[in-house]
Amino acid sequence: MTSPEMKGAMTKVTIYTRVFCGYSARAVQLLKRKSADVDEIEAGFDAGLRQEMIQRANGRTTFPQIFIGERHVGGYDDLVALDAAGKLDPLLAGEGAG
Repeated sequence: MTSPEMKGAMTKVTIYTRVFCGYSARAVQLLKRKSADVDEIEAGFDAGLRQEMIQRANGRTTFPQIFIGERHVGGYDDLVALDAAGKLDPLLAGEGAG
């Protein structure tokens, strides 16, 4: 399998984070190790951004909430599970990210 670093442009990742959240920090680190195009939105202290996150994440309120393209992949545990299953790199490479 080809890693996303060896492919062309990667799918944009949007991650809603909260300051001092270890899961948010680890998710961002994992995505940066994959050379993902990450748009980090710090929503912990902004009610409007938090509401946007909750709406986009189908009611999920925990941090982080991660989107690859328009696809909601969930939180940190979900991201790690995708990576362990070998499904994260294809999503980042634009294969099925929608």
